[in-house]
Amino acid sequence: MKKITLITALAALMACNHKNDFDASGNFIADEVIVSAEQNGRLIDYTVQEGQTINEGQKVGQINVEVLKLQKQQVEATIASLKEKTLNPDDQVALIRSQYEVQKAQLEQQQRELARVQQLVAGGAATQKQLDDLTAVVDQLRKQLVVTENQLKVSLTNISSQNRNVMSQEIPLQKNAETVQAQISQGEIINPITGTVLVNYALKGEMQTFGKPLYKIANTDTLTLKAYITGDQLPQIKLGQAVTVHTDAAEGEQRTYKGKVTYIASKAEFTPKTIQTKAERANLVYAIKIKVKNDGYLKIGMYGEVLFQ
Repeated sequence: MKKITLITALAALMACNHKNDFDASGNFIADEVIVSAEQNGRLIDYTVQEGQTINEGQKVGQINVEVLKLQKQQVEATIASLKEKTLNPDDQVALIRSQYEVQKAQLEQQQRELARVQQLVAGGAATQKQLDDLTAVVDQLRKQLVVTENQLKVSLTNISSQNRNVMSQEIPLQKNAETVQAQISQGEIINPITGTVLVNYALKGEMQTFGKPLYKIANTDTLTLKAYITGDQLPQIKLGQAVTVHTDAAEGEQRTYKGKVTYIASKAEFTPKTIQTKAERANLVYAIKIKVKNDGYLKIGMYGEVLFQ
């Protein structure tokens, strides 16, 4: 009987020593993302529930943006109306162009007649007065043609300038339409990361404002154990080092995980207030972070112990 009692006591002592045989301890954390509304309006569709797993890029809700859609339609209608305000150069200068062609034909005809009369004068078959009169007519037609040609150029320049002024409004309006479209897109609630919903803050039908939190999500496939070590322990670890992590399980058992050191603080800090005794809180320690693959049992806030070797 005494032998059995002694063995039991030794086993309990060994278990106790094993339980305290760790290099550091801390709690599991995750990179939590708070998804907030990016637009004002009523939440007309929303499917988020706590504990739900959501994929990155998945649409989980919709804020009413009908007013913005109407604004975009109005801008697009204004852009379309700009083309109706522009002038067709051919239509606007048709009369002047026709007048120019008539005057040009008259000038060419009189120039041919002038050449014929010049030959007749040289042969004595026409008088000098006839030649002078015809020369005056040709000069007058030439001046009229120059005036009409200038009118045509000025009209085309004015029409082109007016059309440019009208169409100069198109680029700002297009930018406005793109801005409104971006605001419309912000009405869609798109999940940013693959993970599990930790907390839900919103309900379908509620009014939302820009920046108001909707839900909190975290990828729990891999958790981070944040622990603290003393300055004496710093030489024992390095970034990328493999370590062993233990967590409590049912009936006094422990689960063992492989972890990797991903962060070592470069500056010491006082031990966090979560440490039990005041004396321990007065010590300076260094924070470390260890990535651990989650098998489904690890939870945010769970306590873990670390063995460096």
